[in-house]
Amino acid sequence: MPARGEGDRRARRRGGGGSPRALRPESATARRLRREMSLPEVLLGQRVRGAAAGVKFRRQHPVGPYVADFYCAATHTVEEVDGKAHGRGERPERDVSRDAFLRGHGYRVLHVPAAEILRDADAAADAIAAFAATPLHRPAAPGGPPPRAGED
Repeated sequence: MPARGEGDRRARRRGGGGSPRALRPESATARRLRREMSLPEVLLGQRVRGAAAGVKFRRQHPVGPYVADFYCAATHTVEEVDGKAHGRGERPERDVSRDAFLRGHGYRVLHVPAAEILRDADAAADAIAAFAATPLHRPAAPGGPPPRAGED
């Protein structure tokens, strides 16, 4: 029994006390999906882990109300691994609405078929890293209009 006013030292040592931290539903889903990744996602994740690919990707990262398979914060890029389930039922319509949301909020979206990753994971990872490393804004075409004020 702790002395008066000292509280429970064991609970403090465990980081205890208070209510459990509440997670956004997307964050809880992302944590679950990280534990349940498919084989193509695992293979790709091993190859783009850290900054080994030249840009850093996060696995199963919440982006708005969705969870991206891979996300690069530096380049605002979302990479989705499309398995067989992406072509069934209502999934294609959900994918279209998710992509519209992401693009509408300034994200670039790249879809890679799971079969391509299983065939050659290194080539798929290289292609993804190359896509993510390309600049978001392309230089103006020669003879095109000048950039708007503040964009030069």
